[in-house]
Amino acid sequence: MSSKQAWGSRLGVILAVAGSAVGLGNFLRFPGNAAQNGGGAFMIPYFCALLLLGIPIGWAEWTMGRYGGRKGFHSAPAIMGVWGKGSIARYLGGIGILIPVAVYFWYVLVESWCLAYCWDYLVHGGIGLDPAQSIPEQVQTSSAHFLDFTGQASNGSNFAGGISESLVFWIVSTIANVWLIYRGLSRGIETFCKWAMPAMAVCGIVVLVRVLTLGTPDPAHPDQNVVAGLGYMWNPDFSALSNAETWLAAAGQIFFSLSVGFGVIINYSSYMKRKDDVVLSGLTASATNEFFEVALGGLITLTAAVAFMGIATTTANTGGTFSTGFNALPVVFAHMPAGRFFGGIWFFMLWLAAITSSLSMLQPAQAFLEEALGMAKNAATSVLVLVCLAGNVFVLWFSKGLVALDTLDFWVGTFMIFVMAGVQVICFAWVVGMERGMKEAHEGAQMRIPAFYRFIIKYVSPLYLLAVFGAFCWQKVPGYVTQILGDESAGIPPNHDVLMTWLVIFGLIAAIAVITALGVRRWRAQGLDVDGTRPPDDEVAPAKR
Repeated sequence: MSSKQAWGSRLGVILAVAGSAVGLGNFLRFPGNAAQNGGGAFMIPYFCALLLLGIPIGWAEWTMGRYGGRKGFHSAPAIMGVWGKGSIARYLGGIGILIPVAVYFWYVLVESWCLAYCWDYLVHGGIGLDPAQSIPEQVQTSSAHFLDFTGQASNGSNFAGGISESLVFWIVSTIANVWLIYRGLSRGIETFCKWAMPAMAVCGIVVLVRVLTLGTPDPAHPDQNVVAGLGYMWNPDFSALSNAETWLAAAGQIFFSLSVGFGVIINYSSYMKRKDDVVLSGLTASATNEFFEVALGGLITLTAAVAFMGIATTTANTGGTFSTGFNALPVVFAHMPAGRFFGGIWFFMLWLAAITSSLSMLQPAQAFLEEALGMAKNAATSVLVLVCLAGNVFVLWFSKGLVALDTLDFWVGTFMIFVMAGVQVICFAWVVGMERGMKEAHEGAQMRIPAFYRFIIKYVSPLYLLAVFGAFCWQKVPGYVTQILGDESAGIPPNHDVLMTWLVIFGLIAAIAVITALGVRRWRAQGLDVDGTRPPDDEVAPAKR
């Protein structure tokens, strides 16, 4: 059973949760969102979402996971069934398995791109940008290299003409993930994160120091300098705050970045003991993530891009999930003294950040298969690895325009996270109730959750979520349905690649629902409290320590 696993230390679980949170969302997604949404103006709704959604729902998720572990559960469906007191919350909890598995399908590919770019910089000196070209030409060359490398010209491009560079580094990254997940919590994930997180910090600080000492790289463009880059990130244009998409993007960034509602925290914290602190641990993990995201990801990427390319070019080339790292920054490194060295360090740091996150995506589903089907750990891992390899190959094949990747990222990695976070905060604050929830959170706590957060968790967070979720659906869903199904009157054909991706998503949902139903029968036969109707055994008869 998965219950035999445990964290080796409190630092280990904090670094593992922080490692799950610190990933490509920090270094690629955050700068792109900031640039797309007004630079400094984005930081206001970003910190609002952090304080009103990310931190409070994160505390709830840490608490729910630890309590579920005390009842013998380690998967989101089982734990949500306890907190939601029934089958509705239990099956909605399956979203906490769907999200990490579906995101892993594409995430490990982007992870491998980072390792490939690191190799290109350290071994080949970069991706072939000509220093004599103008910056717009270099941006175009960088973009063309990325399009070719990722096989965006047509489906199946990654498999044409033998084993490509992208396939080689996908295989290397996959082997690293599989080996570490087979080693388990303490010997695999925890051990790796204990050295990877400090290594990321060192690499990031080295690059940050270099960026902050750039001054004015090109005297012919005195407005393009470090101070202008810092101003772009921190001086808000308040007119941008009237745009609902800015608030929507900020909330989505917080969820994706902190792994709140992702299904990872609820699994990781389930391996903690009754008196292990979750309040300070949760806050520490969030603060660690914010350091990497704001102090490293944002300051490095946006400052360097503005210093070398100016605000207009930065805004045009840092939007979206990947273009910052793979389109714009190679141009920055091409102009930076010792750019080959700093480019190698940057992409190696991205790979470390990505692998600490992708590891966390495998653990929740592994625990789910173990406890729902009674599978041995290695057998559950093997089944999961096969499913994920099939998902990786699917995304690798449907590479045209990265449509499959973007569909999984947007509708599972963003939309479903909103749903899962909403279910969690409602179960915590309304089904179980704030008194019981806060009492459980404060078991063994080294600091107490501030009293005003009771009001925030019960009222503000759900209303904030509802408002953002409503805007999300209103702005995106109608156009997206047209994109998928087409519109004959407008001459828009159906998008078959998107339809195929949705078939994969629905297949995963069906499989998780069936496994959950089998798990319920098994858990009831074992006498476990699947509906949260009685206190944990350690409250009735505390275990000897």
